[in-house]
Amino acid sequence: MALLRIAVPNKGSLSLSASEILRESGYRQRDDAKQLTLTDTENGVEFFYLRPRDIALYVGEGTLDAGITGRDLLSDSGAKAEEVMGLGFGRSRFRFAGPKGVYTDLLQLAGTRIATSYDGVVRAFLEERGIEATVVRLDGAVETSIQLGVADVIADVVETGSTLRQAGLEVFGDTILESEAVLVTRGGSVPDGFEIFRRRIEGVLVARSYVMMDYDIKSEHVAAAVALTPGIESPTVSPLHREGWVAVRAMVPRAGAQRLMDELFEIGARGILLTDIHACRL
Repeated sequence: MALLRIAVPNKGSLSLSASEILRESGYRQRDDAKQLTLTDTENGVEFFYLRPRDIALYVGEGTLDAGITGRDLLSDSGAKAEEVMGLGFGRSRFRFAGPKGVYTDLLQLAGTRIATSYDGVVRAFLEERGIEATVVRLDGAVETSIQLGVADVIADVVETGSTLRQAGLEVFGDTILESEAVLVTRGGSVPDGFEIFRRRIEGVLVARSYVMMDYDIKSEHVAAAVALTPGIESPTVSPLHREGWVAVRAMVPRAGAQRLMDELFEIGARGILLTDIHACRL
């Protein structure tokens, strides 16, 4: 059986987190940043470490079976690759920005020059809204393009906005794109072994989002407790040696778990424990 060929970012903000989620999914990962490929024969996968911007192109052409890249890079590439699922890291917002106090509405973009490293994303956004403007593609930082007279407005990734403020710029208009790391594969086909790979990744994402909650409670309060902790399919309820008491175990969302413990305590639950989940299959 042929190995599943997976593209992984070789550097940049996505690289470390991508390798981390793959390790948590049970796959070997490189120890040397200069290593370009790694074969994990035991798990039937071969990894290729590539520029994040190139990954969607390799996958879209069918050279590689799947890959991890940014949604912004996928959209900008025009490749035939398709997003399978978001991975929950590398989140960013893509916004327009211009000199302070000059631009407040997207309609003001008509006739302007817009500098960006993501010309495909920007052109598609403008076309959908019927706005005609000149898109200037620049590699690297675009914040100084206005000061240098190359552009009137920029479109770029915005995290805190501090870099824009230092350049005398401010964001305006709607968000162009909400981006994060995504798992992609070629549209219209499912490579052999991909479903196992996808389930492993999905299992790690669920494990990161949930914790296991255990607690003891009187039998008469089980219905109220289970309403608070319904679990994925259903909670496990087991009788205790102490008459009239049961032990309950359920997966609960990590977010809000402390508040949930407070609510359970109020209705009589005791011995409430939270345990991390390293991986799961649902």
